[in-house]
Amino acid sequence: MTIFLQILFGVIAGFFGGMGMGGGTVLIPLLTIFLGFEQQLSQGINLLSFLVMAVVSLLIHTKNGLVVTKNIFWLILGGVIFAVIGSLLATILPSTILKKIFGAFLCVISITEIFKVMMKKKK
Repeated sequence: MTIFLQILFGVIAGFFGGMGMGGGTVLIPLLTIFLGFEQQLSQGINLLSFLVMAVVSLLIHTKNGLVVTKNIFWLILGGVIFAVIGSLLATILPSTILKKIFGAFLCVISITEIFKVMMKKKK
């Protein structure tokens, strides 16, 4: 049953990741809540799966002419610097704190998306 759930969760995360939502938004809660994985392990698994999905998505979007590379250096530089900082923090912080931070992050995203929809309806 566990392998079936892991495959199912991978399919779900891949589906949402391919749509641009971010598979980790779904994968990390699925792994921690339903499979009992520690937060750090779930984040590590998410990062590995993200790398594969990101390469595939980048190839498809590049082929379709949707990738703009002008001034991308600064985006990459900032992303790498803060990825290192975030990774170091994730190894230091206890799993319970990481879960709370991730939960707060998901709440902020949810509230932001709700406001976007409400503002769109007003227009």
